[in-house]
Amino acid sequence: MCGFLTEFCFKDTISTEANCFKDILALSKHRGPDASHVISESYFQLGFNRLAILDLSENGNQPKQSKSGRYHVVFNGEIYNFKALAKHYSLSSINSASDTEVLIDLLDAIGIKQTIKNLNGMFAISIVDTVTKQLYLARDFAGIKPLFYGKSKHGIVAASQFNQVFKHQWHSDQSLRLDVVKEYFAFGYMQAPNTIYKNIFQVNPGELVEINISGDIKTKTLLKFPKTTEHKSIDYSRLDKAISDAVNRQLVSDVPLATFLSGGIDSPLVSAYAKASRTNIEAFTLKVNDKGLNESELAKSYAEALEIKQHIISVEENSIIDSINAHFKAFSEPFGDYSSIPTYVISKESKKKHTVMLSGDGGDELFFGYPRMLDVINKKHWFILPRIIRKPLIRITNKLGITNTWSPYLDSFNEFIINKHTHLPSQVLDNAIPKTVFSDSLKILYTITNGKKAAILQQLRWNEFYAHLQRVLIKVDRASMINSLEVRVPLLDKNVIENAWQTTENLKSKSDLKRPLKQLLSKKVPENLVTKQKKGFAVPLHKWLQNDLKNDVLDIVNKTKFYGDDVFNAQYLRQYVKDYYNAKHNNFWGVWHIYAWQKWAKLHLN
Repeated sequence: MCGFLTEFCFKDTISTEANCFKDILALSKHRGPDASHVISESYFQLGFNRLAILDLSENGNQPKQSKSGRYHVVFNGEIYNFKALAKHYSLSSINSASDTEVLIDLLDAIGIKQTIKNLNGMFAISIVDTVTKQLYLARDFAGIKPLFYGKSKHGIVAASQFNQVFKHQWHSDQSLRLDVVKEYFAFGYMQAPNTIYKNIFQVNPGELVEINISGDIKTKTLLKFPKTTEHKSIDYSRLDKAISDAVNRQLVSDVPLATFLSGGIDSPLVSAYAKASRTNIEAFTLKVNDKGLNESELAKSYAEALEIKQHIISVEENSIIDSINAHFKAFSEPFGDYSSIPTYVISKESKKKHTVMLSGDGGDELFFGYPRMLDVINKKHWFILPRIIRKPLIRITNKLGITNTWSPYLDSFNEFIINKHTHLPSQVLDNAIPKTVFSDSLKILYTITNGKKAAILQQLRWNEFYAHLQRVLIKVDRASMINSLEVRVPLLDKNVIENAWQTTENLKSKSDLKRPLKQLLSKKVPENLVTKQKKGFAVPLHKWLQNDLKNDVLDIVNKTKFYGDDVFNAQYLRQYVKDYYNAKHNNFWGVWHIYAWQKWAKLHLN
């Protein structure tokens, strides 16, 4: 796991000084503290900060040049099938035991597009083809690893971090995109391919971006999982093998490796498969001093059942609060998911003993784990009716006690689904950023056709995978990499995704959520553990905002210049925070989005 920086100049001559390039590269030093190297040619520069995981020798350092001399590469992530690819394509002249070595040999053997299509892993790759004078940017099919790029009159800057692009001297014009700013305040993150700045973008999951020396940009989707698919029943033996193989591939490491272990389903399942292959595997669990949120006891029961050595990281509330400012430094883009706080804390503690961790992220999105999916299915019938009929009808059924919901008041089925993912009221957003609608790319993500149950569920999974999961992956990547910790996600292995995508669950109750994973886990631990209620990976944010964080929130929101208030009306956002402290609403998550925006601006725009 690493961080990289690319400059690709349209004028055939690099115009930045070497020291400026190195200063920008240094912004991602925490992503790769073990080695740092730069190569400079007439029209491009590549820089790399390495976190050594495979082949700890200098042979694993980057940037790399293919043996033909045609391709120059920087690559962040892991390619888990690199040994299988080397064997399949008879790559015999490998000089190191790193996956990067296989990558550059594959480029010579089968070309860029075919190479990327063959990869199974988490990756962000920048490739300069010196024959055609073109830059290629590629990102893994689940969007696990970040890849930003900005276009200016000078050329392209591509990097692992948002701030490496917007702080680059080619990008002094930082014009805000109000549609994406509005999306941030609603959803709490920047959804690819957009960012809050007009000329800076993210590579989509599974996308290849091709840029020539004249500045023409072409994008090609190499793999995108379908929005609809034919329903098949679950083959448990096949799923079991897919997850087992994925975990085994991701256990390959030349540095200490362990797992995260919560009281849920996903991380215990990953830990169980890891234990089956590596008997001395260890697990890390976070214990918080709040009975309503602490799940360390259930995680302890899992560890005992699996006979895994467990490290319980017990953190006092004051210690976590003290970490919040340091935690904000991890996010060089605006980010408002407050579960990033415990993720940062456990990553920091885990790094003291290990460099690689396995997590269970992706299970909820792939295997229908969210109650909101069930709620959509249960209320889909309301949206067959026109709103003019729905609204008075639901008032009557609510009054009679037949129903107890406000959902049918919403304009459409898609607005109902969007509402489940947003944390600021549309009225506040529309007043703060008027005459602005969400971007076309986001609208596409939340376009779900109301119809048969199975078809809706498949569309909901597609939506969760390409939307909400991206927020989860941003959280985990930034909170871990600020601590120079690599987190691998076996449930997002390409083969596991493909296996899961072929099946659709028949959700009738909460017990049906994530049933395939529960079935597999119940074969490895007592079933009574599997059926217990997970508490969630969270912190008592409402309590903190009302007490320890109150002064900082009020100061940075009300007494500090609000970033962007020259192009939108921030007063409505300020008022929303004031209303929270005046007990007019209790939407602490929405307040956190506003607070996090200001913290990001203060910490990263100077």
